[in-house]
Amino acid sequence: MTTYARLVRFVPASAPSSQPLIGEPCDELLDVGLAAHGSQPIEVEVFSGSSILQPGHRTGKKEHVKTLLSPLAAVEVGTIRCIGLNYLSHAKEMNLAIPPAPILFMKPSTSLGDPWPAKTVIPKATAADNAADYESEVAIVLGKTCKDVSEAEAMDRFLGITASNDVSSRVVQFAQSQWCFSKSFDGACPIGPAFVHKSQIKDLGEVRITGSLNGKVVQTGKLDDLIFSIPKIISFLSQGTTLPAGTLILTGTPVGVGWSRQPRLVLGDGDEFRVRVSHSVGTLINSVAVEH
Repeated sequence: MTTYARLVRFVPASAPSSQPLIGEPCDELLDVGLAAHGSQPIEVEVFSGSSILQPGHRTGKKEHVKTLLSPLAAVEVGTIRCIGLNYLSHAKEMNLAIPPAPILFMKPSTSLGDPWPAKTVIPKATAADNAADYESEVAIVLGKTCKDVSEAEAMDRFLGITASNDVSSRVVQFAQSQWCFSKSFDGACPIGPAFVHKSQIKDLGEVRITGSLNGKVVQTGKLDDLIFSIPKIISFLSQGTTLPAGTLILTGTPVGVGWSRQPRLVLGDGDEFRVRVSHSVGTLINSVAVEH
């Protein structure tokens, strides 16, 4: 039995240092991403551990959030696995065939980003292309190390979910056969704001995702639209490969990416993108900054 429903990693308001803490928001209905963006107080019951992988026990102490951090630290995620073209609706909008097996690309741990007030930085190396795009995604976290697991065994390794934005540079992406470079820039994988344990999700297919650019909804979807299910993804990625506890897996993006629209939508300096995931994950918010 888990001792929590959802957790946040944060810098407390009262601490003299920036040492992160782990805890559960006291208000179970509060969207902590929206609250942080709106400078509303976020009270958290502190746990004894230092990671969502080993949160420890409730200490009885409460703290207020100064800054929300990504639920996992960069040292915990290792290489971030990402599944491309995994929503039926997205495959149709891109006029691409349904893949026979999961399409894998990877992001380095250095691409991990925090929720607001952290920014999504469009690097100067690609800024002139004017091709930065958003991809709202549900990210899953493994709670146990696994290798060569079946789909039936996969859910025992699955720990829970958070939200992510797979920020991409489309000109660079489609100029190459491999996608890693175009999606691996520093901060190109913000996650958060909260991590929700799998015990809080009765049906993964009912998990909803919404992406909004500057207040306008541009993406909506549910995990029941996935081409490859979460158990299938975990099993596939584990074949011949050890997936350590803490492995972060992005499960794909639904219909509505900016590059496929007419006219195209791209991320520009000062824009704000929000990824909202249901089941109390909340709203991941990042503003965009173009590097000069």
